[in-house]
Amino acid sequence: MGYLLNTSEQQAQMLKALGLSSLDGLHADIPGNLKLNRELNLPNKQSELEVLRNFEGFTAKNQVFPTIFRGAGAYRHYIPAIVPELATKERFVTAYTPYQAEISQGILQAIFEFQTMICELLGMDVSNASVYDGATAAAEAIAMCRDRKRKKALISGTVNPRIIDTLRTYCWASDSELEIIPVKDGMTDKEALSQLLTEDVSCVVFQQVNYFGQTEDSKAIVDLVHDKGAMAIMSVNPIASAVLPTPKECGVDIAVGEGQPLGIPLSFGGPYLGFMATTDKLGRKLPGRIAGETVDAEGRRAFVLTLQAREQHIRREKASSNICSNSALCAMTASVYMAAMGPDGLRDVAMQCYSKAHYLAEELAKIPGFALRYPSSFFHEFVTECPVDAAKIMKHLEQAGILGGLPLADGGILWCVTEVNTKEEMDRLVSLIKEVVA
Repeated sequence: MGYLLNTSEQQAQMLKALGLSSLDGLHADIPGNLKLNRELNLPNKQSELEVLRNFEGFTAKNQVFPTIFRGAGAYRHYIPAIVPELATKERFVTAYTPYQAEISQGILQAIFEFQTMICELLGMDVSNASVYDGATAAAEAIAMCRDRKRKKALISGTVNPRIIDTLRTYCWASDSELEIIPVKDGMTDKEALSQLLTEDVSCVVFQQVNYFGQTEDSKAIVDLVHDKGAMAIMSVNPIASAVLPTPKECGVDIAVGEGQPLGIPLSFGGPYLGFMATTDKLGRKLPGRIAGETVDAEGRRAFVLTLQAREQHIRREKASSNICSNSALCAMTASVYMAAMGPDGLRDVAMQCYSKAHYLAEELAKIPGFALRYPSSFFHEFVTECPVDAAKIMKHLEQAGILGGLPLADGGILWCVTEVNTKEEMDRLVSLIKEVVA
């Protein structure tokens, strides 16, 4: 926690230097409907110790659940002890992102290894050093595809709603259009997609595995998009990628995703990690930093930032992106996780997620009214109907130390199972639900 303060005199000096008459001028670009137009009931003039005690009081109200059956974009996976042990070494913890980059050979090598493993996992040709989160990665991918004749983007309604909201913001800021592709039986409606693919569409964003846990027909979607001259962007679950066809095998132009499942704890929502990978053809359009391998003057292996100058991303008038950094510590964590697990370990995690989720789905479906909503194949998340108020079930589970699935607005429940969930936990979950619906 940082404790910062400034006086009225310091504020006046800042405003004078910026050529502004009031603090409101700092927020002139924010739409009025997004501003909080009322006074906040905040305590006045507290010391650092008082502020710290207040925040400690807030954190004491948090409930940490030992058993979790909720995902929806952030997932609880087992993190081997070696991951935090290596990733939290002081030399990495203190490194945000190197500015005199070539001096930081160890950090650049770590970034290079991260890029290499992301490419191997996704089957793509080139990766950047990471961005802030999966939603940012998807938004930056749209910017890569946009040109003067094609400024419109399509996004499947099966994509995580938080990603959709982020893309709306980015497209609004760039004065471009974003249209939602309808959902049919929990999947991207390919017939509707075909109708929406007009000549002004630059790209289509879809998610594999999608928000409802279903596995999309990726190859069919990509072929349809390419037939109309647009580009395909796949938002990827990195654990599922260990067993599903890679984005490259599906013909995807840009693969993006949230790297949190790769050894990064839930941490109340962040910080997380966005990864981006693409084909050689689009490599020079990747935003942010890219570490490359070369040799020094004496022929020794060395690493440099390559393909682009960092400064191009802060020239607002000409830059296609303002991303000029990367989530270095989270990328280091993901690198250690992927190296520790290896291809076989990642496949084992994925298969455990798949088999355990299907076991729970079968057991829940035996409860009257808890039928699976969608008939298609799923990975480790699935939606069930719910014959009673979902909030009533969630409260009963919480009292037993279980965070249940995510209640959906239409009355269904989105469940998630990973390798950390045991059969005993799943059987207990089912038993507790039966107590509510009996």
